[in-house]
Amino acid sequence: MNPADEVENREGGLAAVLSQIARALQAEPDVETTLAAIVKATIDHIDGAEHAGISLVERQGKIRTVAPSSESVVEIDQAQYRTGQGPCVDAISEHEIYRTGDLAGEDRWPDFTPAAVRAGARSMLSYRLFVTDTTLGALNIYSTRLFAFSKQTELDGRMFATHAAIALVGAQKEAHLHQAIEHRDTIGMAKGILMQRHDIDHARAFSMLVEASQHSNLKLHDIAAWLVEHRHAI
Repeated sequence: MNPADEVENREGGLAAVLSQIARALQAEPDVETTLAAIVKATIDHIDGAEHAGISLVERQGKIRTVAPSSESVVEIDQAQYRTGQGPCVDAISEHEIYRTGDLAGEDRWPDFTPAAVRAGARSMLSYRLFVTDTTLGALNIYSTRLFAFSKQTELDGRMFATHAAIALVGAQKEAHLHQAIEHRDTIGMAKGILMQRHDIDHARAFSMLVEASQHSNLKLHDIAAWLVEHRHAI
């Protein structure tokens, strides 16, 4: 087989795998399950991957590790967050892919690499997870072997990370939609309780909830949920 045919066969096989993974991720029922599925698929399909995890960017730029495949992933990630250094941190902030084959010999992250090596990591590959301009976090892949990830692996993983980001943002949007519906229903029930108890209309019941929220410094949904839960005791 000539080199051109080999490349075509490889790309065709990867496309089929990615399509299968994308369909599987879309079928996951919630964000947590989607995250776990992304990590499992990463280890199963990325050459050289022994461990993996996802670093999610939360409010005020805080980063949190989710769905780690092992405790060593958590240990390594915490060292990155603590020192502000490492492939994951740079992938998120610099919008680049970071691949390293020998962490013990790295000079880019002097405060981070000793902790990573102590935890058993020798090679890392980190991708920014994003959709349009929104950075969701990073997909991080780890190996105990030196130079575990090739340039070809980096290219294959880029396409995988793209599919993973799309699946993740879809799961997050669906979760937010379900939460919004749940909040709306809870507030509606709370308004109904107030209307019946005080013989008032919708507008006045809603105003009472807003006033209670402001006075207690609690979210409107939390006030409504408390009222619904304790309606028989008050």
